[in-house]
Amino acid sequence: MKIPFNKPYLSGNETRYIADAVQSGKISGDGLFTQKCHHFFEQRYGFKKCLLTTSCTDALEMAAILIDIKAGDEVIIPSYTFVSTVNAFVLRGAKIIFADSCANHPNLDVHPLESLITPKTKAIVVVHYAGMACDMDAVMQIANLNHLFVIEDAAQAIDSYYNDRPLGSIGHLAAFSFHETKNIISGEGGMLVINDEQFIDRAEIIREKGTNRSQFFRGEVDKYGWVDIGSSFLPSDLIAAFLFAQCESLDRIQQQRKRIWDLYESRLRQFAEQGCFELPNLPAYATNNAHMMYLVCKNLEQRTALINHLKEAGIYAVFHYLSLHRSPYYTPQYEGGDLPHADRFTDCLLRLPMFFELRDEDVHDICDCIATWIQQNSD
Repeated sequence: MKIPFNKPYLSGNETRYIADAVQSGKISGDGLFTQKCHHFFEQRYGFKKCLLTTSCTDALEMAAILIDIKAGDEVIIPSYTFVSTVNAFVLRGAKIIFADSCANHPNLDVHPLESLITPKTKAIVVVHYAGMACDMDAVMQIANLNHLFVIEDAAQAIDSYYNDRPLGSIGHLAAFSFHETKNIISGEGGMLVINDEQFIDRAEIIREKGTNRSQFFRGEVDKYGWVDIGSSFLPSDLIAAFLFAQCESLDRIQQQRKRIWDLYESRLRQFAEQGCFELPNLPAYATNNAHMMYLVCKNLEQRTALINHLKEAGIYAVFHYLSLHRSPYYTPQYEGGDLPHADRFTDCLLRLPMFFELRDEDVHDICDCIATWIQQNSD
């Protein structure tokens, strides 16, 4: 491909820090670089407690265990999301109550949220799509009135804010991703953020296979044993070493990504104003961390044609999630109604190439290619 959808960015210190970790003789979990990453995120964003995990999926699975999800519990989750968001709770036996997206944004629509709550509801999971915040005041108010936990799936939302509050700092728990497609990366990797202090001690135990090993290494107990359920959720310090190099470059990465996003927006705005497609709608309470540039086409046929047109020009653009309430796995057990907005984004949303090293001329080529397609298909 002439222009790929994504290209992992190396800041320059990744391999040096990995070598430092190797030479330290401590390359398993919770080494020096893991602690450096924890400190970075806690200091920068005011998170009460951070724990690196091997993936965002693992962080979500830890969250499901921490809030004690059991068979029969109900969890409200947007249908337009990645399967990991839902799998974490299905694995604990939960029944998923799928919520629709907003009409003008893939994020969860808060207006019908209360109608989805039953005596069996235990949690609401929000997904900050494209790093743009959900209406968290509304979500937290509804959750608090109904004594529900809120978990932020902030996989795409590093360095993004809701009314000056960092995403991931508002719900009881949050999960981040450092997959190679994200703003800062470690190949694979994730992080659980704990904002409710009641979960901190148990989170360390769950992450360490159900043992109080972390307390032992801090000298808080004279031996450690099996005290709870858990799994091996902590990553190698080699992964953390890579991630810490990215953390050090976060501001530079963000500045560049936002510049690229703004260039896209300035070139494509005229076509959105003409009604050719929609551009991302940024709510007044949200910031844009430039995780993603997407278009919302008029229909599936238009999107398919545009993807093919870009592909012929050597530009790799892709669609995104498929509504989970209509998935082969969950359809037989889905009892809710239609979710038209989630289905519209399933059919119409198109993601354009977005990565640090995307050149201005690449963005112009992509936008010129879109302009040519519009001209060829204008009525």
